[in-house]
Amino acid sequence: MAGGDRTVRAAIRGRVQGVGFRAWTRDEATRLGLSGHVRNCPDGSVEALLSGPAEAVERMVAALRRGPAGARVSEVAVEASPETAPSGFAIRHG
Repeated sequence: MAGGDRTVRAAIRGRVQGVGFRAWTRDEATRLGLSGHVRNCPDGSVEALLSGPAEAVERMVAALRRGPAGARVSEVAVEASPETAPSGFAIRHG
């Protein structure tokens, strides 16, 4: 597999809560074959843990920069994560 697997944590800021961002993220990540989770944060941002083939992770990060219709993404901060995501992609609450 070119590039191997990669896990990142992404913090997405802007108008990203109340616009279906978490469900959209789950659907996009599942379509790309990624594992991880997404959740709303108390500061109004959304956080995602994305794990899978490096190319799919990069495609997902690019998608996060656009977001779903109704969202206005102002920033996506990405950092490598040592975590291992269980299989599947979940919406977490809290």
